[in-house]
Amino acid sequence: MIYRNFDQLMELVRSNQKKKRTVAVVAAQDSHTLEAVSLAVKAEIVNPVLIGHKEQIKGHLAILDENPSDYTVIHTETAEEAAYTAAGLVQTGQADFLMKGLIQTSSLMRVLLSDKAGFRTGSLISHLGFVQIPNYHKLMGITDVALNIYPDLNQKKAILENAVATMSRMGFDTPNVAVLAASEDINPKIPETVDAAELKRLNQAGSLSGCIVEGPVSYDLAISKEAAEIKGIDSKVCGDADLLVLPNLAAGNILYKALRYSAGARTAGMVIGGKVPIVLTSRAAEVDGKFLPLVLAASATY
Repeated sequence: MIYRNFDQLMELVRSNQKKKRTVAVVAAQDSHTLEAVSLAVKAEIVNPVLIGHKEQIKGHLAILDENPSDYTVIHTETAEEAAYTAAGLVQTGQADFLMKGLIQTSSLMRVLLSDKAGFRTGSLISHLGFVQIPNYHKLMGITDVALNIYPDLNQKKAILENAVATMSRMGFDTPNVAVLAASEDINPKIPETVDAAELKRLNQAGSLSGCIVEGPVSYDLAISKEAAEIKGIDSKVCGDADLLVLPNLAAGNILYKALRYSAGARTAGMVIGGKVPIVLTSRAAEVDGKFLPLVLAASATY
């Protein structure tokens, strides 16, 4: 399956759902978060469970002209209590994914990664973003742009496996993976190129399955067939990448934000590797920036 844009992904989620996915919103007493959730409800994407200070949540819903009685609200006194409550809903199968509200990311993750929460699966926790770039022909994944700072080879393999498994659930068939570096040449002085080449070798040897890996690959080759042809590189991945694997968090975060703020890309991301996806958005994000991750996470729960 190829998704050309987020709208196509949203339509597929809407049409494929036998029942709407349930999102547990942690510390939901936040107007921007609730506005995004209400949009997702109207779009028939999610069934929300709002966890947090009940009266504040109801007040925000009223300001948004939403009827509080239309929503399931679970009262908690603290954000930490809300996080544990959400984790409990996941454990009992009552929530398909989570969304961060008015709680610090570090506080939420500390709860979810605790033994008490039962959220971990043994996999590395990583971030998977998607970008809709005006001059690229399909949605493209980017990992990891938010969590793993300087991943080693084994961690990069785990990050790649997390992303491919998630994309498979979203309907991607054998995604083309470009492992990015500054150059397509393998240079021991540039460790990223060595790691990229090893990931490609592991893929060819069958130790990294479900995808086609090319690396090392520079960014221009990953998204431009013309650039690859000029350099004489014949690869199924070049010019048709479904997923970019970045060498470190700084490179990933810079590329992700540059595409959004300088190239007009729409972006959405989620945390993967736990029992269910987590929507982590900045409090400064506009409504679209909170709504699209809900669509993304819902698509990854099949």
